[in-house]
Amino acid sequence: MSIEFFASSSRFVLLLALIFAPALAASAQVPAERRLTIISEPDAAVWINDVRFGTTGDDGRLEIRIKQARRLTIRVRADGFKEATQAILATRTGELKIPLTKTTDAAELAFQEAERQATQDREKAEAAYRQALKARANYPAANVALARLLSEAREYEKAGAQIKAARRLAPANPELSAIEGRVLKESGREDDAIVAFNRAIKEGTGFQPEAHTGLGLLYKDRAELVGAEGDFAAEDKYYALAAKHLKEAADQLYGSPDAPVVHQLLGLVYEKQREYRKAIAVYEDFLKLYPDSIEATAVRSFIVQLKKQIEDQQ
Repeated sequence: MSIEFFASSSRFVLLLALIFAPALAASAQVPAERRLTIISEPDAAVWINDVRFGTTGDDGRLEIRIKQARRLTIRVRADGFKEATQAILATRTGELKIPLTKTTDAAELAFQEAERQATQDREKAEAAYRQALKARANYPAANVALARLLSEAREYEKAGAQIKAARRLAPANPELSAIEGRVLKESGREDDAIVAFNRAIKEGTGFQPEAHTGLGLLYKDRAELVGAEGDFAAEDKYYALAAKHLKEAADQLYGSPDAPVVHQLLGLVYEKQREYRKAIAVYEDFLKLYPDSIEATAVRSFIVQLKKQIEDQQ
């Protein structure tokens, strides 16, 4: 082939790059915040991609801020009603009506009772979950919820049994793998926990904020441990991994009740890395998103202190 051909080909490739670069850059940008209002029964719990975003008010409405750039699965549950799930495009905004129908299903009603008791009486909640499983043998959601309840009570052996039972019914369940990671981490099996958390992320095709948070906390703990022992290279490595996963978790939890805690953890890790400007940016985002938070005053003081540290370094 001639030199002229290669020259013209190069100009053509450059032209294509100039044409499509703006579109590619736009697609790589963080998606803009969108507002979605769920309309259903009063006091109905709402999940988006398995992240709980809150409950509807007395008027049956819940306004949600989201940034997820993926197809959304909305799940709504209210006492006495059959749970409903609806998939929508990631670009959907405005109002979304999700009607619920009354249920007399014994398993579902027992499951709802367990969910009510979970924050009030753990023993009653466990009994209700088991009643749900007795009423419906193939009920992986009840196995998963019971595993979570038992893990939070540090009954790891019982939690493990429910994880195995649920795995037989739902082999590739991201939430289940994330719970398994928590159980393994709390049992001192950190390497196995890392495997479980990474499996959860893979099963969720990258989306699993609980697993990302679990990995972030695990690596943060490791960084603190090796740092205390004087291994500063390993400390830097683990803090970088912690920041990576906490950043993913914060982005994926955006707008949910769990997001503020993860935002603060991410800011703390950036501080440990001496990435003060990144920490300030995280804290300023926190104040924009949660101006009425009880932690807002403390976060403002963090920003003041970090700006002073930057000035002292200059």
